[in-house]
Amino acid sequence: MTAALSEGDAEVMAAMFKALADPVRLRLLSRVASHPSGEACVCDIADVGVSQPTVSHHLKKLREAGLLTSERRGTWVYYRPAPGVLASLGAFLADTEKAGAEKAGTEETSMAAQVS
Repeated sequence: MTAALSEGDAEVMAAMFKALADPVRLRLLSRVASHPSGEACVCDIADVGVSQPTVSHHLKKLREAGLLTSERRGTWVYYRPAPGVLASLGAFLADTEKAGAEKAGTEETSMAAQVS
């Protein structure tokens, strides 16, 4: 990230982070993303300590936020991370952390110069 987020990008990312703020949703996304085949059947990831209707609700929220895609195959629905989304979120966080560290380093240098 070399520039500040646009209003539209900020709204999209805020919706994603809001969806991830729920521990059950975070666990579901983690299970889908770490599944060996790159996608997971809802039947394989539903054991997160809540009822099946609640799992479906949380998966819907993750889809609506743009974090997951889904495909119905017969009676089951298969989920996979939306292409590029996890990398984009990771890059945003890394760039934000880097910018914060750089700013903190500049402030420390400035304070040290004032003390001298």
